[in-house]
Amino acid sequence: MDAFLHEISLQDCPLCGGPGVLNEEGGWAFSVLCGDCGCHTALAEFKSPEEREQAAAAAALCWNMGKVVHPGPGD
Repeated sequence: MDAFLHEISLQDCPLCGGPGVLNEEGGWAFSVLCGDCGCHTALAEFKSPEEREQAAAAAALCWNMGKVVHPGPGD
């Protein structure tokens, strides 16, 4: 596993307080998802190895700011 991934700090889920998990989508994007309720961030895409670390940080930033999508019924 890449060393920079261990340095990324994730807060608890903004909806349920569950654990956030950084997830790489097939080698082209990162997202963060909750292990309990299933909410997630939008995909942060990357096109080169140089952009990969920035994409992981962008997904974590969205998560830590509470910018998430919940798969359940809407309001």
